[in-house]
Amino acid sequence: MTKILTEALIDTLRMAPFLFVIYCLVAWIEQKYGNSIQERIRYAAKAGPLIGSVFGSVPQCGFSVLASAMYTRRLITIGTLLAVFLSTSDEAIPVILAQPDKIKLIIPLLLTKIVIGILGGYGVDLALRSYLRPHADEAHDHDAEINSRGCCEHDIIHSDKRLQLLIHPLVHTAKICAFLFVVTAAINYGIEALGPDNLKNLLLKNSVLQPIITAFFGIIPNCAASVAITDVFLKGGISFGSAVSGLCASGGLGILVLFKENGNLRDTIRVIGLLLFVSIIAGIVIQSIGWNPIKLP
Repeated sequence: MTKILTEALIDTLRMAPFLFVIYCLVAWIEQKYGNSIQERIRYAAKAGPLIGSVFGSVPQCGFSVLASAMYTRRLITIGTLLAVFLSTSDEAIPVILAQPDKIKLIIPLLLTKIVIGILGGYGVDLALRSYLRPHADEAHDHDAEINSRGCCEHDIIHSDKRLQLLIHPLVHTAKICAFLFVVTAAINYGIEALGPDNLKNLLLKNSVLQPIITAFFGIIPNCAASVAITDVFLKGGISFGSAVSGLCASGGLGILVLFKENGNLRDTIRVIGLLLFVSIIAGIVIQSIGWNPIKLP
């Protein structure tokens, strides 16, 4: 149990500086552009999924956290958020790098996830017409709110700038880190109790349902999920399509931040549903055509 708590604490502390920078950035944007954010974002929204997919592919889940923070403030579209989640590799790349004979897998994996992120992000934005402006279904109400209310409902216009730009992000970061620590410890305990051998059986080796099961396992908001999926794949326990399905769904700590910060639970569930749908379809297609860029046991 001590090991689990220690790992959860390390994961949380590793994210703390990044979270603090994110919330300082969000606070600065609110302070400087609070009266024109929506109008400015409209002009950049169409490039969102492309940019999000590229940046999301950077190892670790830092950009998924950033995307979630921006989405909850209605700074990016749902398609851009999904593009980041779909392309996020989380811990998959470090796990592969730890095995030199498997390094040639990295480029095909990253390119596959980037393409899925771009197609999935633009597809969702086009289907929901959210490329016109972020959260088009809530934009009217939120336009007025964002002009005067900031993160955690604090007053942007009349608040002290030091409170807005430093103290509040610091307190906000502490709250989020406490939440992440508790949830991360619980998830680590569950995965540790399951064990790698039982995980292989759970993921239904050689089954056509494998991409579906893997995606639902990957949606667990913790880097341990991407580590487990990558490890099982490298050992030949699942297909490349199933690995892609699970890793596309694995948005890491960004999903936790979305649940914690997004005031609309229905919208959060919609995001998770779309993430699962795109991940599963991509995994099934890849598995159906039998594509595998590297020979495994």
